[in-house]
Amino acid sequence: MRILVIEDDESLGASLTWGLQAEGYAVQLAVDGNEGLWEATENAFDLIILDVMLPGLDGYQVCSRLRDAGNWTPILMLTAMDAALDQAEGLDLGADDYLTKPFVYPVLLARIRSLLRRTAPPRPPLLQAGDLTMDPATRTVHRAGQEVTLTPRELSILEYLLRADGRAVSKTELLEHCWSDHVQTSPAVVEVRIHHLRRKIDQPFPTALVETVRGTGYRIDPQHA
Repeated sequence: MRILVIEDDESLGASLTWGLQAEGYAVQLAVDGNEGLWEATENAFDLIILDVMLPGLDGYQVCSRLRDAGNWTPILMLTAMDAALDQAEGLDLGADDYLTKPFVYPVLLARIRSLLRRTAPPRPPLLQAGDLTMDPATRTVHRAGQEVTLTPRELSILEYLLRADGRAVSKTELLEHCWSDHVQTSPAVVEVRIHHLRRKIDQPFPTALVETVRGTGYRIDPQHA
């Protein structure tokens, strides 16, 4: 999942970037309204975290212009302006949720998960392929009844492959959706991560789930026995 953070406070922007990346999200940071609007217009994101008081265009203007252009990426407005009318203005302009500063980080994560669930197509609560199951809400994975411990990056890759529903996913696509710095990251890094993932979810078990599709990338067949 890719998240755009539009936040001019250097400390908070860095903290949000680090924290969300630690949770397995790919994060792009923009430090003013003009840059944020450009990023949101030129690139695909699953969620936008948008401050209100920004240099250049403010958060209300960014939200309004995105909605006027038909961009309905979920927007969570994050701001110190906690007056009821401020919140109402943001929601009326098309924001999906509103969280005031200072905030409790677990609450922010819960709001993010809620927005991602709300805007996604209906999906089963558990992702499954053969005897492997993943709970996206709790970020837990089990295979043959045994819990498998994965890193946040491995969880993101596994979730993306499972959500692809049997479609082969290229290394470039995995980089774009599972790495924040995908432009500077070599596709060879994907091979290393896939190798680590296979060691944990495939090698200890009799049947391998992660398939290499020559010339394309990787896939997991959800109907795999």
